[in-house]
Amino acid sequence: MGSTPTVQARKRERLGSRYARRLRAGGELPAVIYGHQQDPLAVSVNEKELITHLTHGQRVFNVAVEGGGAETCLVNELQFDYLGNNVIHVDMTRIDLTEEVSIHVSIKLTGKPVGLKTEGAILRLVKDSIGISCLAADVPSEAIVVDVSALDAGDFLTAGQIQLPAGLKLDEDAGEVIAMVSVVAEEAEAPAEVEGAEPEIIGEKKEAEGEGEEAEKE
Repeated sequence: MGSTPTVQARKRERLGSRYARRLRAGGELPAVIYGHQQDPLAVSVNEKELITHLTHGQRVFNVAVEGGGAETCLVNELQFDYLGNNVIHVDMTRIDLTEEVSIHVSIKLTGKPVGLKTEGAILRLVKDSIGISCLAADVPSEAIVVDVSALDAGDFLTAGQIQLPAGLKLDEDAGEVIAMVSVVAEEAEAPAEVEGAEPEIIGEKKEAEGEGEEAEKE
């Protein structure tokens, strides 16, 4: 991991959805800092600055709170609007760069599986991230790249098969399926018509059934 970027923050004196909307309208994101046996601290950060860092894969920040000191924090949860397009709230956890943290890191597939030569075969990404643990200072800022060119039709790539960079440890079930090459079955052929069989005429059947009902009434 490279140097830890610093983001500026201000304490939030007023809480609630109305004030949060005002912050977002002014280009700020409401956030809360938790952890290390300290009281939660409600702050706001510059939306554009933070989102730019997050887009480049950064997860650990020095948060410089106006009127106070800087705290090293890990972004551990983002809350999105109902459309899932815009971040509306951020949760951060105070950390020490020498402590171990557990996070999810994005997966990026590379290579063309040999199994795609099979007719109807497709590559499916089942999970787009993998759970890992590492020192806070080693949190990766980029996705973990996995070569899937050796996958044949019917093969699975599991979490345990991914070769993680030095310093990272798998923090989920090794059998968890990440990607697979599956074969799409062709549509079943329509059943052959029986020679000499007469097609059913729906109207006639209903009429016959109606006549039977009338007979029962009589």
